[in-house]
Amino acid sequence: MALKKGIKSFADIPGPSRIPLIGNLHLYKFGKYSVKKYHEAIRELYASYGPLVRQDLGNITTIHVFDPEDIQTVYRSEGHTPHVAPLLDTSKLYREKHNMSLGLGNTNGEEWYRLRSAIRKMMLRPTEVHYYLPFVQEVANDFVQRIEEKKNFDGKVHDLTKEVGKWGMESAGYVCFEERLGCMSGGETEVKSEAMFEANLMIFQISAQLKFSLPLYKYISTPKWRKLLLAEDYFYRNALSYIKRALKKVESEISQNKSLHGKYNFMTYLLSREELSMQDVIIITFSLFTDGLSTTVPALLYNLYCLATNPEVQEKAFREVIDVIGNKEKITADDLNDLSYLKAVVKETFRFFPVGTEVSRISQKDLILSGYEVPTGSRLDLSPNVHFSSEKYFKNANTFLPERWIRNREQASIHPYIMTPFGHGTRTCAGRRFAEQDLYIILSSILRKFRICYTNPKPLEQVYSTLLFPDGPVKMQFIPRS
Repeated sequence: MALKKGIKSFADIPGPSRIPLIGNLHLYKFGKYSVKKYHEAIRELYASYGPLVRQDLGNITTIHVFDPEDIQTVYRSEGHTPHVAPLLDTSKLYREKHNMSLGLGNTNGEEWYRLRSAIRKMMLRPTEVHYYLPFVQEVANDFVQRIEEKKNFDGKVHDLTKEVGKWGMESAGYVCFEERLGCMSGGETEVKSEAMFEANLMIFQISAQLKFSLPLYKYISTPKWRKLLLAEDYFYRNALSYIKRALKKVESEISQNKSLHGKYNFMTYLLSREELSMQDVIIITFSLFTDGLSTTVPALLYNLYCLATNPEVQEKAFREVIDVIGNKEKITADDLNDLSYLKAVVKETFRFFPVGTEVSRISQKDLILSGYEVPTGSRLDLSPNVHFSSEKYFKNANTFLPERWIRNREQASIHPYIMTPFGHGTRTCAGRRFAEQDLYIILSSILRKFRICYTNPKPLEQVYSTLLFPDGPVKMQFIPRS
């Protein structure tokens, strides 16, 4: 890449000092930065080195891209098959070792495009996603009833995170398999759902630790790798049992020449796609079923916290829900479209509590970012989160203000590439519409039934475990509305 006048070389990109073989890992091993607070380390990197920062974790070089203008440049440089780095290198390795389909998140190029094209109609079109609205609402109603039963005399719910995890698994299972899994029904099925939720958390926690260590686990079976394998094996084995049971029902219906019209829509659609192998069908279903445990579940907890700690916002959201939905038993797609303030609450919550630390990309062409050359094949972490509390980008940045996202002059002034929690372009999260529908339905259902109060004197904080999860129990009080 020939340098133009005034452009600095890739080698000149600033960042912390590097040691041969280990790069910057020593900064996380010996106390300057904390793996559990990696999101705070990223903010420190930005404050110390500016809008473009180099970080080396072992032999992996990552360029942190902080400036929204640079992020826009990256997105606009992409072709029809943007390349990404896997969220979980460990899960990709697990699937490779087990000869599994790698799925959307672990593939690039034409292989990714093949899978994406196959699921576009089912997962990315609002009308198809709205088909599952009654399923999602049924589970949401059961969750509200569950809260009613589980809360003690003063309205507090023991281990709310685990309860929300069961809701997430039950809702996703109903969508994928059109069958209730019993995650909130007590007995053996509920015990299994708890164990699966814990295993999923373990996968993300250990994967985060391994990201900040030399990759010895790729060559020898280290203690952490063995612990991760146990969690992966348990989680995948049980999820696969649900998937195979659903496939068996579909095959049975077909063999008996029964019409599947209006039944098992997700499964039958995937099975109808000639370009998908059975391994592809299984891993796509597996991803839709499981991904919400690490994304939608913490997002709901963050939304409840923001509503509870901003009672005037909560009241306004409640009034909108009552005006739009009232006491109707069935929530429609039109109702959801009219919940503009609640949608703004969800978006503002992503600003206060992002679920991820970055959106990853691998550059497919030479770029100039913040005056530096960035060659093809560079691993880029797009990290606008450092600006979410900046007055430069958000007026009254420390105030939880959903109104900023409702069409007005202020929204028009917000940089369009600063808030993209689901990514951007053709590599937008495939489950985005399902996640948003889940959040709008469950929040509406909870608001209609309860007033929510936060009962912990300490503010909610986040901990890095590959994604960002609540750091400790989320203590809420659910007060029935008269």
